[in-house]
Amino acid sequence: MSAGDSGPRTTGGSEVGTVHLVYPHGPMTATPDAIGRNLGQRLETRYRVVYHDWTDRDEIRPKPGDILLGHPHPARDTVFRRSSRLRGWRRVLMLSPFNGDPKQVAFLDSIIRRCDLYLAITGPYWLKWLGSSTFSHWAPKVVGLDLAISRQDFPVLRQRFNEPGSRRFVYIGHTGWTKNTPYLSEIAKRLPDLDFAWIGPGDRPIENVRALGRQDFRTQASRDLVSGFDFLLMVSRFDSNPTTVLEAMSWGLIPICTPQCGYDDTPTILNVPLNDAETAARLLLDLQTVPSSDLLEMQRRNWDLLDTHYTWDRFAAQVIDAIESPLSPPLGREGPVRRARLVSSEWASPMGPVRSGTADAIRRLRHKVRPPT
Repeated sequence: MSAGDSGPRTTGGSEVGTVHLVYPHGPMTATPDAIGRNLGQRLETRYRVVYHDWTDRDEIRPKPGDILLGHPHPARDTVFRRSSRLRGWRRVLMLSPFNGDPKQVAFLDSIIRRCDLYLAITGPYWLKWLGSSTFSHWAPKVVGLDLAISRQDFPVLRQRFNEPGSRRFVYIGHTGWTKNTPYLSEIAKRLPDLDFAWIGPGDRPIENVRALGRQDFRTQASRDLVSGFDFLLMVSRFDSNPTTVLEAMSWGLIPICTPQCGYDDTPTILNVPLNDAETAARLLLDLQTVPSSDLLEMQRRNWDLLDTHYTWDRFAAQVIDAIESPLSPPLGREGPVRRARLVSSEWASPMGPVRSGTADAIRRLRHKVRPPT
């Protein structure tokens, strides 16, 4: 349910089954709305779809054959969490981003136990890491999903690259702890003759990086701004697989990121190591001398990836496979030490029951005192 909606929205007329989709699904081209909207449109070709937002507080009582699919909210009295406790669902499928940060995902541990599968929106890096992690007992239930974009929302902006020695780097995103922007400052400090810029919000500056502020990429002025850059640079320590990488690829920029952004083992999505500014700076300096013909070939291959792999049709097909699958494996073995670590991480996390519940209560109180206009 997007802002302004008054309740769940139903669409689609198939009698094959009803999917209760719990995910933001508004008109924005950015995630998370793009996920819920594009997935829902494709599910409607096979199922009756009832839309809910992940912040809703109703309890969905299943009818025979109903499927619960969606994104749990950290707050405990929200729709997916409440509804997943009820018996009678044909399938319960959790769908949400995943990375290795307990602060972000430990709260899912109590929920995954009630789910048939966890459709984890994540990159190959985190899937490879999962088996040796604190979350390894989740592995039997995890199905990895790559994100997607609609190419028409992110038209080609760049068909040539700046000359060697004058190529430019842009970071697009916020300054939260997961994005690791102090590391970006350290890299830029070592390359004072190169141009590093930042587009996005933040409560503190990124030193050595020019701030260009928030931009609305639906406008020509913002698109003209980003078209002057050659490379997107992301240095997150915990990121599922940000759509910013795919958006930049669609525009024609070459993405560079840490493996902890989720993307690795893709030759045309370049990697820099985490928290090794000297090595990262050398890699970026080397890109100043790469022939433009090589960059154009990388650009072409990235467009092929967007057209064949990072598509909403492929994303939805994987979800439909999970809906129709009979699989509901048990969790793997977990010992008391691991369980204690996860419980501790959940309670200490901003996503945990205390801090998320307090923040949510404050938001609801503000809403009552000063309703939105």
